[in-house]
Amino acid sequence: MEVDARTRFADHLIHAGGKVTRPADLKRNLIYVIIAEATNMGLTAMAASCGVPYDVLAWTAEWYFRPETLQTANTAMVNYHHRLWLARAFGSGTLSPSDGQRFPTKGRSITGRAMSRYFARGQGISTYTHVSDQHSTFDTKVIVATAPEGHYVLDGLLGNGLDLPITEHATDTHGASLANFALFDLVGKQLSPRIRDLGKITLYRPGPKADLTDRYPHPGPLLTRRLNTDLITATWDNLLRVAASVKYGHATAALVVGKLCSSKKQQNALSSAIKEYGGLRRTIYAARYLVDETYQRRIGRQLNKGENLHSLRRDLAYADEGALRRRHHEQQTEQMWCLTLATNAIVTWSTEYLGLAVTALRRDGRHIDDDILAHIWPSHHENIHFYGTHTVDVDRELAALDTDGYRPQRPAATSPQRPTAS
Repeated sequence: MEVDARTRFADHLIHAGGKVTRPADLKRNLIYVIIAEATNMGLTAMAASCGVPYDVLAWTAEWYFRPETLQTANTAMVNYHHRLWLARAFGSGTLSPSDGQRFPTKGRSITGRAMSRYFARGQGISTYTHVSDQHSTFDTKVIVATAPEGHYVLDGLLGNGLDLPITEHATDTHGASLANFALFDLVGKQLSPRIRDLGKITLYRPGPKADLTDRYPHPGPLLTRRLNTDLITATWDNLLRVAASVKYGHATAALVVGKLCSSKKQQNALSSAIKEYGGLRRTIYAARYLVDETYQRRIGRQLNKGENLHSLRRDLAYADEGALRRRHHEQQTEQMWCLTLATNAIVTWSTEYLGLAVTALRRDGRHIDDDILAHIWPSHHENIHFYGTHTVDVDRELAALDTDGYRPQRPAATSPQRPTAS
């Protein structure tokens, strides 16, 4: 409720019929539905917990919850979080990681697949999420658990209406395909994956091996394959057309990457050229990654932020042991967007109050280095109580805030500061 009072994200959950009169208790019901879906309780259990009839919650979910409205509401929250001063201490907003997280399913599900590694003897789905270096989740996709995650890496960065100036993206090995390296560069972004078995990948050279070995005796022998520059030059206009189609939404990156990665035999000139150009970009990236230890740690740190948010989402979706009961893809997408909204609400709330605490400590004369603030993660959630009954009283809760719209802070401990070593 506090986050909504400052971001107005609930206003983006509009009726499917267009502009209609919003009942006085609509915001309360919207919050109940978000919590019910995010925690995996379902509307029946939430009705018993909060005392609102099931048919009221079901009507609210039916008419106000759709993937496009939930995404717009989440965008409003992410943009607000980006403007917080402490969020800028976490990161500049120019780097983002992405990764998949798997959830088991109960009963029959159209998108559910059996994977003994993750779901024992049952089935499950995969959610692919994009996270900024400021710990906010800005995109969520429900995909088949057995589908290649690397096809969806670029989609979350394009056409999302965010204020985040993302220019670089980090993934695990799943995103390090040649097609992704090529498309990322062609749309003006940098792909920075953490590649498993980096020493085994093929590195490209622009000319004859003998010439390169003479000029660079140490790295030269590692460049084992000659780049087909003539093919790239001849198809350059077509490469730009593909990139423009992806960047401006005429075709999804998942579709393009999937087609390119599946055409292994009898490749046409375009798919061959994209893979050649991707090989060039991967070689340049590998050279930078291998010589810069600071860069390696930076990429690993961003991926760890995504893993920490996975832990928060897992703890939020606790009901039924985290097993989803929705059958259809659109229903599962709505539920995962509700989980993303709840996750971002926790991150935004924590970031805002941590910023107020730091400001108060500095006002009292405490020295807090800006470099230390980058190591504070608002996704830690030991202070969040996930269980119990749910009571949402919007007027009472907002009336408890001070004139600035925040909860009163507890005074800091008066323990003396330790002397710093000279």
